[in-house]
Amino acid sequence: MIPDNHFIMITQRSIEEGIAMEKGKQSKEYFDACSVIEMNELDMLMLGIEENTPVLVKSECGQVVVTAIVGLQILKPGMCHIRQGVWANQIVPCRTQSTGVPQYSGFPVTIEPARDRNVLNVYELLYSSLGVTR
Repeated sequence: MIPDNHFIMITQRSIEEGIAMEKGKQSKEYFDACSVIEMNELDMLMLGIEENTPVLVKSECGQVVVTAIVGLQILKPGMCHIRQGVWANQIVPCRTQSTGVPQYSGFPVTIEPARDRNVLNVYELLYSSLGVTR
């Protein structure tokens, strides 16, 4: 049996991300568009996650805190989605299966509420992932 907080992650481009990129990756629009995870409403309920609250997403190669929202697209239970960008890149496995392209979709993650954590902005996230202080 698969533990309740294990999910299959899909990352992909989105209209929201594309529009926000025109404003720049440092913009509020980009932050709002890309620092979210879309989840199935029943999965959120099962984990005690309220919409628009922080969650910790972990994969085999990293972790990131993002804001949970009910999926804008149809997501079956056990699936979740983060739009491609700085936040998704923190958890995308580096495996390429000899293609040279990371595995952007179909990889396992765990998700848990993180009410005591903040979603970092682009600079904070990049600096912390590199172990650099400003």
